[in-house]
Amino acid sequence: MGNIWLKIKIWTKVSFFGLILVYMLIFVAKNSTEKVSFWYWFNRSADTSVLLFSLYAVLGGVVFTVLVSTTLKTIRQVRELRDKGRTGRIEREMADMKAKAAMLRPKPATPPTDAPDAPIP
Repeated sequence: MGNIWLKIKIWTKVSFFGLILVYMLIFVAKNSTEKVSFWYWFNRSADTSVLLFSLYAVLGGVVFTVLVSTTLKTIRQVRELRDKGRTGRIEREMADMKAKAAMLRPKPATPPTDAPDAPIP
């Protein structure tokens, strides 16, 4: 019983990818001969096929996506570095304040002599 479901699953995938392949071939055949004129700058346009125009549009989208993601990662890294620097500075300031406080109130090194002997914890 499990074997038949596996065959159905495989043939469904093969059929699906076959239909996609046929569609792509028809798309290439129809759009390789169609001409399009697209504007890219003031008083300038280029004549090319719809297929090449589609390819350029997809490649442009990929480049734009990579640039945006790289920019966002860089901004995030700069913020993290700024936060780390701020945290380090605050930690150094706290250490300095503790050192100054320790110098102002020195702790007695020996217990007072008039105090009764207390057990050392």
